[in-house]
Amino acid sequence: MPRLTLSRKIFLALAALLIVLLLSFAGLSILALQRGLGSYVAEIEIRRMDWLAQLVLKHYVANGDWKSLRDNDDTWHRLQMGRLAAATDGPGGADERRLPPWYRYRALREAQAQEQQGQPPGTSDSGPPIPPPSSPSSSPPSSPQLDLLPRRLPAMPPPWFFPDPREMADSIFQRLAVLDAQGVRVVGASVDLENAARLPIRRGRSVIGYLALTPMQGLESEADRAFLARQSGVIVLTGLCGLAFALVLSWLLARRWFKPIDELTQAAQEVARGRLSTRVAVHGSDELALLGKTFNDMAQRLDTVEASRRAWLADAAHELRTPLAAMRAEIEALQDGVRSFDERTALRLHRQVIRLGQLVDDLRSSMREPQSDLLTTTVFPLSLLKEALDHTRDRFAKREIAVDRHAIDLIAASAQPVVEGDAHRLHQVFMNLLENTLAYTDPGGELRIGVTVEGAWSGNRLTLVFDDSAPGLPEHELPRLFDRLFRGETSRSREFGGSGLGLSICRATIEAHGGTIDASASPLGGLRLTLTLPLAASS
Repeated sequence: MPRLTLSRKIFLALAALLIVLLLSFAGLSILALQRGLGSYVAEIEIRRMDWLAQLVLKHYVANGDWKSLRDNDDTWHRLQMGRLAAATDGPGGADERRLPPWYRYRALREAQAQEQQGQPPGTSDSGPPIPPPSSPSSSPPSSPQLDLLPRRLPAMPPPWFFPDPREMADSIFQRLAVLDAQGVRVVGASVDLENAARLPIRRGRSVIGYLALTPMQGLESEADRAFLARQSGVIVLTGLCGLAFALVLSWLLARRWFKPIDELTQAAQEVARGRLSTRVAVHGSDELALLGKTFNDMAQRLDTVEASRRAWLADAAHELRTPLAAMRAEIEALQDGVRSFDERTALRLHRQVIRLGQLVDDLRSSMREPQSDLLTTTVFPLSLLKEALDHTRDRFAKREIAVDRHAIDLIAASAQPVVEGDAHRLHQVFMNLLENTLAYTDPGGELRIGVTVEGAWSGNRLTLVFDDSAPGLPEHELPRLFDRLFRGETSRSREFGGSGLGLSICRATIEAHGGTIDASASPLGGLRLTLTLPLAASS
């Protein structure tokens, strides 16, 4: 069974959604067609009944209102037959000019029925007399209605051959009614005003009533069903074509959208196997492109961290090898009898052991979390700095390095700034900074310490600036100054160098106290270290 990937899941979800939409669209379209076809046909049918609207209008004008026609089915039937003169109880004459198409066959059927009953042609109980057919030699008819009758009636069909169209089951007259201007039924069938088609009956610019036609309730004829079947087929075919196009487009879009994710997955697997140089191609600026860029940044950071880890392990091994090699040489010299174990030999071995222990302690301090053993109390940092300076005074004097501590004494005499932190760890930071100056400043140089106390308006912090004299560091080495085991090999002497972890420990400790430490070139020709610490609220 193929693996159900995310792109396939999205494609299947889109396909299911499109199929549901297609079925809903087709079903609702066919249902709307079935329900709307009757109303549409009714609108067409009512527009063809303008001749009847004219007859009804003439009847209204002749009587002045709808009273004579209201619920008068006989008059309504006569109007439907086109007999305006009979409906208005007056001679038809020239008023009956627009007759329905089937009136000729109706007239012929009634004339034939009267002849069979022995009545004179042209007499009828249901309407005005119908003139008998005239011979070719007769005088011309006196009205246009007589033109519809044939001049000879040879072999007339039986009376039932031309049934009354009003009596047919699907006759339009079974659904036709007359309404007044307010929409109240006057005569005819009962209609649903919301669904009925209307033809206004106008007298001048005023609407005096309506012809209303109720739509057919069902599609009974073969023509209706055939039309509905054709339209339904077109709807279904259109929906299938749209579905096929949508599915193809969905598949292409799913592949296009999820291709970066597949590439990202493969790249993550490569990184998990240890190939940290793996990168993904980034195209565009959307969320997937941002994800790819973030992955590349993460991979770059991991690659940098791994390279730093390997370099740190190599440097640590090198630093540990130096005291161990010295101790091994001393011990082998004792074993070979080259040297005798005396006080000087014991002192050399003791120094190497002390150096090795200090290196191990520094490694341990650089690897632990600074906040793990931070004991926060109220601390006077300038007092700790003065104590560190007093502790290293002789060593500075021995190397003939002048220390300018005037700013410290001036600030300490006025008001002691207070910070919340660990006194032991801060004292270690100050000692490391002074040891760095002792190790890397040429004899006869200078160390200048500047102090700035900023209040609440300017940051509420303490700033210490350590400037020493030459030699300095190249510009490209300054960013690496706080890396573990880094020492400037080219310009600063290693003769009195330490483990290379002092400044790394200082940075971790200062950041644990919420401060910062940065390195830059000193105006004295050496290195400038700028240290900031946030002051306590009571300062």
